[in-house]
Amino acid sequence: MNNAVLALIGMPGIQELMIILFICLLLFGSSRLPSLMRSLGSSAREFKKGVQGADEELEDATRAIEKDDKED
Repeated sequence: MNNAVLALIGMPGIQELMIILFICLLLFGSSRLPSLMRSLGSSAREFKKGVQGADEELEDATRAIEKDDKED
């Protein structure tokens, strides 16, 4: 994110996080919250793997193009 946007929004403090947690407990209940957080964590992990894979493919393609240019 842009630094100016972060300055306007700001990072949530302890009080805001406690309010968000309380609302989540009300909406989902204490029994479903751990499974919800587990699935959220696994989704974030898969997204991170996908982004890293795309970065690696982009770097490989860039290296291949640079190698072809040097050979010409």
